[in-house]
Amino acid sequence: MGGKNQTWFSEFFLLGLSSDWGTQVSLFALFLAMYLITVIGNSVIVFLIKLDSKLHTPMYFFLSVLSFVDICYTNSTVPQMLVHFLSALKSIPFHRCVLQLYVSLSMGGTEFFLLGAMAYDRYVAVCYPLHYMVIMHGGLCLGLAVGCLAAGFANSLMQTIIMFKLPLCRNVINHFSCELLAVLRLTCADISFNKVMVAISGFLVIMLPCFLVLFSYGRIVAAILRISSVQGRRKAFGTCASHLTVVSMCFGTAIFTYMRPAASSSAEQEKMVALFYAVVTPMLNPLIYSLRNKEVMGALRRVLGKIREER
Repeated sequence: MGGKNQTWFSEFFLLGLSSDWGTQVSLFALFLAMYLITVIGNSVIVFLIKLDSKLHTPMYFFLSVLSFVDICYTNSTVPQMLVHFLSALKSIPFHRCVLQLYVSLSMGGTEFFLLGAMAYDRYVAVCYPLHYMVIMHGGLCLGLAVGCLAAGFANSLMQTIIMFKLPLCRNVINHFSCELLAVLRLTCADISFNKVMVAISGFLVIMLPCFLVLFSYGRIVAAILRISSVQGRRKAFGTCASHLTVVSMCFGTAIFTYMRPAASSSAEQEKMVALFYAVVTPMLNPLIYSLRNKEVMGALRRVLGKIREER
């Protein structure tokens, strides 16, 4: 097969998580439940923030954007994975594989930038409470959200173009989706340049927002420790606890996958970690933000109360 022909497979085949039929049926039921929780939970967050005027603040604006991104991220991979659990032939057309890689990378990158923006928002809220609404005005919040999306899509476009310009020797992907590192293993050319680009992209998309989060929370902790009231400290920590929990999960799994030496990683490990940040984290985000947040729970009670009154 010539070099040019090697690039143009009409479809790819995914090995998925298991070849045992009974296991696949069990996984289908499990991931279907997780998928429904993810979509419903994040949709509820988006609509609550839109409907309740008390949640029309910068923090909840960013949370609604994060929930929307999580819905898009989950929909880029999980529905196909569910279909493949019940399919004998786990195939995906070439163009759909390219689109899936592009969308999942875009949403993943956008989420990291958003978490950085949300950390900055908490830093301003805790360290400059009297100037919070002046600094975090609507124009800045919208600009930050648009900038996060633009940066995520730009990084994904670059990675996708570079990836699919390589000649491919095989079309069997040892993964449940068209994930960057899994597709990269199909190439039959020198991928040194791609590894460098993945490392650069990882630094810009993962490590820079992570540094911003660490800086913001370092300043936040220092400011909280200067509060004399124990109740005041507890309230200040409470406003940041949910965000810090989500940040730890997202950055931890991403750094484990993309920022460690390639020789120390395996396809099976990458699949398990990818499951966590593609399925588990988007499902947990609305639960963490709602169950730990009195304002969100209060908004939910008010909306449910209005629905009962209308009936």
